[in-house]
Amino acid sequence: MTLFNPHDLRNQLTAAHSILGLDPGSRQIGVALSDTALMLASPLTVLTRGKMKQMIPQFQALCQKHEIGGLVVGLPLSLDGSFGPAARAASDWASDLSDRLGLPACLWDERLSSSAVNRFLVQEADMTRKRRGEVVDKMAAAYMLQGWLDATAA
Repeated sequence: MTLFNPHDLRNQLTAAHSILGLDPGSRQIGVALSDTALMLASPLTVLTRGKMKQMIPQFQALCQKHEIGGLVVGLPLSLDGSFGPAARAASDWASDLSDRLGLPACLWDERLSSSAVNRFLVQEADMTRKRRGEVVDKMAAAYMLQGWLDATAA
């Protein structure tokens, strides 16, 4: 599958499907899930990053269980908005995953999502460093997915 622009992805979806939001990092992948009304994103899980071929069964199981209709993958643009090596790697990864799962996907700017989530967890939730480490990736995925949901809402 090709990567869609964010609004086109929403138009490709059929009723009763959710979106899987993915925030791929070097060691872990934060996973978030939208509701079927495409209004609310929720943190779901964190997957340990491995070779794509080995991870596909995990993604397939998540997609089947939650009736996923598309993917929104975090795009780590540089702070100045430029498309650097990390963004190219995320784009290639998203395209490969989309092809293997047979699902449409788009990329969504995730600059500073982890920073925003960490700041919230420290200032508002007074969460310990250890506990933050357990939840920050899936919350960053939800933060990123919520941004896509809000921006592409009709």
